[in-house]
Amino acid sequence: MFSRLIALAPFFFVFLWSTGFIGAKYALVYIEPFTLLMVRMFITLVLLGAMCWYWVKKWPTKKEIGHQMVAGLLIHGVYLSGVFAAIKAGLPAGITAIIVGGQPILTVVLSWYLYKARLTLRQSFGFGFGLIGVVATVLFTQGVSDFSFSFTAVLYALIALLAITLGSLYQKHFGAKVELLAANFWQYASSLVLVTILSFSFETQVIEWSLTLILSLTWLIFVLSFMATFLLLYLIREGEASQVASYFYLVPPTASLNAWILFDERLVPAALFAMALTVFGVYLVTSKGRSK
Repeated sequence: MFSRLIALAPFFFVFLWSTGFIGAKYALVYIEPFTLLMVRMFITLVLLGAMCWYWVKKWPTKKEIGHQMVAGLLIHGVYLSGVFAAIKAGLPAGITAIIVGGQPILTVVLSWYLYKARLTLRQSFGFGFGLIGVVATVLFTQGVSDFSFSFTAVLYALIALLAITLGSLYQKHFGAKVELLAANFWQYASSLVLVTILSFSFETQVIEWSLTLILSLTWLIFVLSFMATFLLLYLIREGEASQVASYFYLVPPTASLNAWILFDERLVPAALFAMALTVFGVYLVTSKGRSK
């Protein structure tokens, strides 16, 4: 029974991770993005501290803590700041998910560049298809619903994409041996410092408390910060970087479907085709096929 649940871990991760874009959209009506992250990470850190005190038996070394803090800054701090800022700037949740869903492509390319992994002809075509698909999806969606093209919003999403990719690679190579609870604690500790600085530098910290915000925060903390993040760190520890990254290609369609159901974020037929092209491109990059 347990082995079956472990086998389903990637699918649980995809679904839970995709809901983060939806939770952010609901919450950001009542709070600024960096302030939301500051509140979320503070509560998460307090809960993680209590859990670590009770359960963690082997605390990481100073060097391991340093690696976890760097990984956390990228995976949580910069990535989430970019995603939340993009959505707050008007980029639909589904489109934001599509852009950061290009992580598998970027992971393979960076692995090829940094670790001299061979990029096959098949992967090269996949990279091209994926890049065209992402750009086309954003352009075709311009003017649909309340979305108009914003270079700033797209830039935030691209920063998030780069951060989650670099953070996952860093965690795999430098921090995969640390106990998951302790790893999460130090990752959120460094992220909290970053988002606090961003909040007090660029925002007013004004919060309009409402039931929707409270429910959104509850979901983001317990489902995203705990369940989804633990699954991500587990998958990074147990799998290859490119294999783990390949799970992210399922996130954009899932997030887009959620956004369509909840927010009526329509995608015109051309954008749907472009999204399919992105998925196909990522499949070519991450699949095991050999080039002729």
